[in-house]
Amino acid sequence: MLSSIQLMPMNGVVEMAGVVPEIVDALNDVWGVPPSNGGFFSEPAFKRLEKVCRDQYQQGKHSFGLQFALNNALRSLGAPCGQTSGRINDTGDIAEAASKLDAAFGQTEARRIYICPLNYAEDIPSLAFGAAKLGRFKPAELELLFDKTRLARHYPSHALDTARLCQFHWLVIEETVAVPTSAGQRALPDFSTFMERDSGAINPHESRFPFAVERVLFFLLLAPWEEWSTMNEMSWRGFEMPWVYCRTDDIFDSPSRPPDPDILAWEPFIYDDEWGEAVEIERPIEFPLTASATREMTLFCEERWVSFQQALDSELLKPPVMHFLVRAFLADGIDEFMAHLTSIEAALGLQGDHNPNERKLHHKNLGATKRVGTRLAALLDDATALGIYADLYHLRSAFIHGRGGIERIPTQKRVEARRLAAACAAALVEQATRSSQDRESFLRGLLDKGVQLRGT
Repeated sequence: MLSSIQLMPMNGVVEMAGVVPEIVDALNDVWGVPPSNGGFFSEPAFKRLEKVCRDQYQQGKHSFGLQFALNNALRSLGAPCGQTSGRINDTGDIAEAASKLDAAFGQTEARRIYICPLNYAEDIPSLAFGAAKLGRFKPAELELLFDKTRLARHYPSHALDTARLCQFHWLVIEETVAVPTSAGQRALPDFSTFMERDSGAINPHESRFPFAVERVLFFLLLAPWEEWSTMNEMSWRGFEMPWVYCRTDDIFDSPSRPPDPDILAWEPFIYDDEWGEAVEIERPIEFPLTASATREMTLFCEERWVSFQQALDSELLKPPVMHFLVRAFLADGIDEFMAHLTSIEAALGLQGDHNPNERKLHHKNLGATKRVGTRLAALLDDATALGIYADLYHLRSAFIHGRGGIERIPTQKRVEARRLAAACAAALVEQATRSSQDRESFLRGLLDKGVQLRGT
């Protein structure tokens, strides 16, 4: 790796101490290639840099994708040839480029920052827990967060509009991940999947968003948003997350295009200026929350994050409870309703519930649905939960089995499904920090408790 770097200009050429001379010479040649609209793979200077990198970092071996990796790196580092003719944006310093290129070839881990807009959020507090942050950011802070300089070098015709993006709340999550040793694999991470025998196979544990994001989102969804919302007819959610932008410090990985503020939720707004003239602007649409929501959300996150982290390792949360609760948040209509009920079944159901022979050994008169509802009542210590769950499950079955007469599901039922699912997941997380039982023993105990609760 590089140690100290010193610039010693000589006849317009940059030399650097502590760097392999061939790398220095190759970079100087590349920086001398002017920008063009036709790419630079065929330029002699680029071919020389590619060969030097193979010799220095790959024992002279050819590897698929190295050209693409160097292309991404040179654009990120501000090489003039990597930019479009007539649109040069902030040419990079050769010394810094050499240092970062050398470090990139030896990189075994990458730092990823997931930047998530909270659409419709009204007054969510600024919080930091674990590797996550919630809050609003000034334009200059968003420029640093998204790495505006790098984006401008890759997408000179798509400016990062921080003046509009700063009007929204954001969830920002950071993690460190292992990266392949091959620069080409890092530049083309999806290529290897094309070579798989069954590229269309379903990974049942795959998340829609990166797992680090879904984990934090699951934690936030344990909070009682349906109680904080003042307009459940529109949405019980305090926010929506339409997309996730991933920024990485791996220069071999091409950054995604800057996000477009137009795909977030805006509404027209008219106000009178100091001269009494009407001025029409646009502002973010917000879902109003209760006056106590900010304070209660702050307390919720501060009190539960540490125990939540511990609970994730528990066997009680091994079923896809997180998967379905997050899917319910991301879905709408009947899909949201179904996912909430499925999350309860995932949390409290056993395969043996559907086996009459196994049921004979433990409360044989209870069918699969009643067993889940009885456990739910015990988990929440609320005997009425069984009846509410049974009513919601009836609606679910009517839809799935195509029974006649099913009508629109009212807001109250929709919100009830959300409330039960969130309360179930939150209670399970709490139990996971206390109980050392295996999952089957824990659920057997819940069933016993629930039967007694029903009889009182």
